[in-house]
Amino acid sequence: MPENQNRLGRIEEEYRKELSQIISYELKNPNVTGLISVTKVKVSNDLKYARVYVSILNSKNIKETLAGLKKSAGFIRSELAKKVNLRNTPEIIFELDDSIEYGTRIDTILKEIMPKKEGE
Repeated sequence: MPENQNRLGRIEEEYRKELSQIISYELKNPNVTGLISVTKVKVSNDLKYARVYVSILNSKNIKETLAGLKKSAGFIRSELAKKVNLRNTPEIIFELDDSIEYGTRIDTILKEIMPKKEGE
C-alpha cells in the first residue's frame, strides 16, 4: 500500500506543476483574474477525480474567477492529458484554498495588536 501512496503523491505533485502552468499561461478566460496558484492536488485512489486547491489573490472577483476555472475544467483537463502521459486523466474539481489569504489576515491582525517596540 505505501508504494501506491508514494505513486499517488508523485502524480499529485506532477499535476500540481502542470496545472499551475496551464492556468497561468494557456487559459484564456477573461473571467479568470488575479494571481492563481495551485496549492495542492488530491487525486482519488482510482485516479478518476482530482481535487485541485487554488489560492486566488488580487482577483477582481474571486467567485467569478472560481466559476471561470470550473467552466474551463474541460479545456484544462485536455491540456493536462497532453502533458501528463497516464492512461486516464482525472475529472478536475476546483476548490478554493484560502489558507494563504487566512494567514495574511492573521498577520495583519497580529501587527495591529502587537505593541510597537521602541525605535520602530
